[in-house]
Amino acid sequence: MSDRPLTVVIVDDHSIFRSGLRSELDSGIEVLGEAGDVEEAIRVIGETRPQVVLLDVHLPGGTGGGGADVIAGSVSTAPATRFLALSVSDAAEDVVRVIRAGARGYITKSSSGAEVAEAARRVDDGDAVFSPRLAGFVLDAFGAVTGETAESVDELDRLSAREQEVMRLIARGYAYKEVATELFISVKTVETHVSSVLRKLQLSSRHELAAWALQRKLL
Repeated sequence: MSDRPLTVVIVDDHSIFRSGLRSELDSGIEVLGEAGDVEEAIRVIGETRPQVVLLDVHLPGGTGGGGADVIAGSVSTAPATRFLALSVSDAAEDVVRVIRAGARGYITKSSSGAEVAEAARRVDDGDAVFSPRLAGFVLDAFGAVTGETAESVDELDRLSAREQEVMRLIARGYAYKEVATELFISVKTVETHVSSVLRKLQLSSRHELAAWALQRKLL
């Protein structure tokens, strides 16, 4: 192992979490920068080119893909950088999306500073690192288990994180106005997302969408 510190950038939309994580990382980790949204993250990563990015999955900005947008936007400016996802979410679709985007690992935010540092070092060494209860999602999605689970994940991958939120609410019977209130967006934006969801999933109505989601146990 090199005596030089491992260089990282912390990407999370909560400054308190960023500060707390920074303070818990050991002296062998050098934090080159921080970012709180997709655009800022891409800029900071391109400027600093860290060895590893500690990346939140859900971030404002970009196209709604969160951490996946950051990875896609950093490929050209920081091709050698590796990404370790940190999230409160252990939802299968979140895990699979960011791994398919190129992250080398995914651990939950309940991990200690020492665990994050160890995971970052392993990712830098080329290992794939996952919290134990997340490993099954990855195996299912990447071919260890075939069939409906993998197919459903493939279909979900067509939708942005926001489109998935809208899809679930509409499929549960929420009116457009109720979805807008729930997600703090305009009714017009809800209509736009629903149209996009129906187009991507090749469905013709919200009733078909409800049946699609129910069949795949997404509600």
